[in-house]
Amino acid sequence: MRSSPTGHQLRLGAELRKLREGAGLTATQAGQLLGVAQNQISNMEAGRVGVSPERVRTLAAHYAYADQEVITALCDMTSDRTRGWWEEYRGILPAPLLDLAEIEHHARRMRTAVTVHIPGLFQTPEHAREIFRQDVPEMPPPDIEHRVSFRVKRQKVLFRDPPTTQQAVIHEAALRMQFGGPKVARQQLEHLLKMSEHEHVVLQVIPFSAGAFAGSGQSIYYFHGPVPQLDSVNLDQSHGPAFLDAEAQLERYRVLVDRLEAIALTPEQSRDLIHTITRDL
Repeated sequence: MRSSPTGHQLRLGAELRKLREGAGLTATQAGQLLGVAQNQISNMEAGRVGVSPERVRTLAAHYAYADQEVITALCDMTSDRTRGWWEEYRGILPAPLLDLAEIEHHARRMRTAVTVHIPGLFQTPEHAREIFRQDVPEMPPPDIEHRVSFRVKRQKVLFRDPPTTQQAVIHEAALRMQFGGPKVARQQLEHLLKMSEHEHVVLQVIPFSAGAFAGSGQSIYYFHGPVPQLDSVNLDQSHGPAFLDAEAQLERYRVLVDRLEAIALTPEQSRDLIHTITRDL
């Protein structure tokens, strides 16, 4: 039995629980249908024990769940036993950060909307290091370096074959934050421009002239899964990542990111603005 399930394992268990609750069954009733004890169902739904594709299909049949796309996606989740690079940081960094890297690894497409910070996947080491130096309480230097190296390794999803598509909406305020001074800020903006040249990266800027808009003040990371029901949202907060996966929450943030992309400048206009801000430094 697993003592520390990964985020991927927890999500599979949560989805199995949703199927059971959607059928109006208790864990005890589900166990009776499957011929196992109630605690076996609870352990599966908590990600503490493995689940085979056959068992997923059996549960779906007992729950009268017929969406084959979702069932297939859940079966695929059971067969993925990848021990990701992020595991080397277990016990060094908070578990939610490892869960974030795992979600990024499995995402089919990523969408980001930020107002104050450059998205982590686009940050230079110098920029990231300066952000971590501002943490309260102050981090010891070794902890800062662990965070920086972890953030840089997360960026590999943008360079693998095939790379994960990243759509990012960044407010002009984030572009004008001079973390580390003008030199570090200039290097960060130049790196952002270089990243925007990749075909799998779509970068848009919301200018100050856009005025008020829904979602301002939040850092939203939307991850598309194999089917919409398996999408995930991460809200980047001061105490760490906050993950959401309830259907109503996914729909809310899907619409919100759609609106932010709609009011932002085009990628070409966005690059022009970033060039202008860079020249002003």
